[in-house]
Amino acid sequence: MRDVAEKLAIGIAEMGLQVAPEKQQGLLDYLALLAKWNNVYNLTAVRNPLEMVTLHLLDSLSVLPYVEGESLLDVGSGGGLPGVVLAICLPGLQVTTIDAVQKKAIFMRQVKGELGLDNLQVVNARVESYEAEPFDMIISRAFSDLDLFMALTQHLLAEDGHWLAMKGVSPQQALEALKVKSKVCPLSVAGLVAERHLAIIENV
Repeated sequence: MRDVAEKLAIGIAEMGLQVAPEKQQGLLDYLALLAKWNNVYNLTAVRNPLEMVTLHLLDSLSVLPYVEGESLLDVGSGGGLPGVVLAICLPGLQVTTIDAVQKKAIFMRQVKGELGLDNLQVVNARVESYEAEPFDMIISRAFSDLDLFMALTQHLLAEDGHWLAMKGVSPQQALEALKVKSKVCPLSVAGLVAERHLAIIENV
């Protein structure tokens, strides 16, 4: 695991992020659980722990500078990306992860228990039927269709809240077609050549 820890630390430094050593250890503990459970539950197609550092941990960490407010909902969280990563790094943020697949919710609950993440709530449901107090932010890596992402989660976003859509290529044209108040921020992920962008959409 030394190579994995080193790659994570170097990546965080390259991206100019501030993640304390104990939080980095939490991320490594999470990654170990993800790799272990993946053998049985098939949570992610990525099998190599070193690739997981780049494609899962560092990719999720790239949105850290844009996360604000007190509560966040991660829709289609899968194995907990980026929701669990954000819960580990931001203990003052109340994070709810939601996924319709039961085995993924079971895994995330195991992570919550083993890592003692008091600020994490895991929900096994379809987001369109989920009811809760409005969230300051709703984030997802899972939606290709921005319009659908917003439509299914509108009832869960606070009046002055923001959607955060993690994308590959820039979704600028799609956002212009939707006529929403938004901005697109390029994301830098250490070790990743592919394009990454974050669409920040205001609820107005």
